[in-house]
Amino acid sequence: MNFSGDDMCHVMAMPFPGRGHINPMLSLCKFLISRKPNNILITFVVTEEWLGFIGNDPKPESIRFATIPNVAPPEQEKTIDNFHLFYEAAMTKMEAPFEQLLDQLELPVNVIVGDVELRWPVDVGNRRNIPVASLWTMSASFYSMLHHLEVFSRHQHLTHDKLENIPGISSLHIEDLRTVVRGDDPQNIQLSLECISKVTKANYLLLTTVQELEAETIDTLKSIFPFPIYPIGPAVPYLDLEEKKTKNTDHSHDYIKWLDSQPSESVLYISFGSFCSTSRAQMDEIIEALNSSEIRYLYVAHRETSRLKDKCGDKGMVIPWCDQLKVLSHSSIGGFWSHCGWNSTLDAVFSGVPILTFPLAHDQHPNSTQIVDEWKNGWKVEKSSKLESDVVFAKEDMEELVKRFMDLESQEGKKIRDRARELKVTCRKAIGKGGSSDRNLNEFISDISS
Repeated sequence: MNFSGDDMCHVMAMPFPGRGHINPMLSLCKFLISRKPNNILITFVVTEEWLGFIGNDPKPESIRFATIPNVAPPEQEKTIDNFHLFYEAAMTKMEAPFEQLLDQLELPVNVIVGDVELRWPVDVGNRRNIPVASLWTMSASFYSMLHHLEVFSRHQHLTHDKLENIPGISSLHIEDLRTVVRGDDPQNIQLSLECISKVTKANYLLLTTVQELEAETIDTLKSIFPFPIYPIGPAVPYLDLEEKKTKNTDHSHDYIKWLDSQPSESVLYISFGSFCSTSRAQMDEIIEALNSSEIRYLYVAHRETSRLKDKCGDKGMVIPWCDQLKVLSHSSIGGFWSHCGWNSTLDAVFSGVPILTFPLAHDQHPNSTQIVDEWKNGWKVEKSSKLESDVVFAKEDMEELVKRFMDLESQEGKKIRDRARELKVTCRKAIGKGGSSDRNLNEFISDISS
């Protein structure tokens, strides 16, 4: 393919080096290419470590990977405890090699799509007179919360006891915000607010959400900022899902074969994300509760897989990884016990699966509130009292909860499943021809191509 000519739009995509950021950025790039395969070239920039993870994944010819050095040694585990070191490194060590790469590209760059959480892409674009689209990979509601918190923090020293009646933040989310500020490293909060402050100098803000899911919040943001705001979500790999259906691939996986053999809506899918995790003691309580409940379950346990396999009952399956969107779209899945990361939340909404919320950190708390109190397509796992510190949910409580959650005949079970199906329809309409996300993607392409 010839990637030159006046009608070629060259996009340079720069995600934060983490799975929850790279995946939606890559999905966005595939959306753009699907609309103008012969007129858009994307240079997708990743660290050397991440190229090793995704370099062999299938992608359109118009998306080319380029690398910059790692911001931390690959062997250094990025945990919730030392995340602020990695976060700060991403903000300080990636900018210079990114600019060097920018100088080496043959085609001039028409627009930089930069992750909000990197802080520096807006500055690079402004210095070089290149338009910048800031990509936010969490909910519009959480972005709005942080935006108003950033404005508030300029005039007030930030402590969780002062977080009351902040203009623009509903009383429903004030408590979530307190939980975030109380639970996160203060350095992480400060860095995050610095990132948010840079967005005002961008040319576009891209939100990985659906207009209809967060309409009031998005409309408020549009009234605040002078530049276009485009909700282009859900930024989940639904194009890949359609391609796999067409080619009838992925049936070689044992977990897919296992799901194929289970009754409709009978399996509880469990995954708490790839970054935060629960304690080993809590995992043991969870799997004991699942076994006692006698419900069918598929548990993605990552590094704990081999240990938990030994504890798995005859109605469950424990695996280290899966194609999550494909699993959630499977007819045998009846519920998702999730940490409520935004990408997982969107996977569930897109698939029409109700959510049992189990927030662990950061934006997962307001996401849980959104699911339970606003969208009403899920329930929250409530903490038990008087338990040892590394076990916050008792086995007996969880056992009762998952049995009720997976009861397809109960009124409350039918209610959340009906609501989950309604949200699925909303998502599918948004990405369909003429839907809100479809229009927003086309308008963004028109903006950057002109």
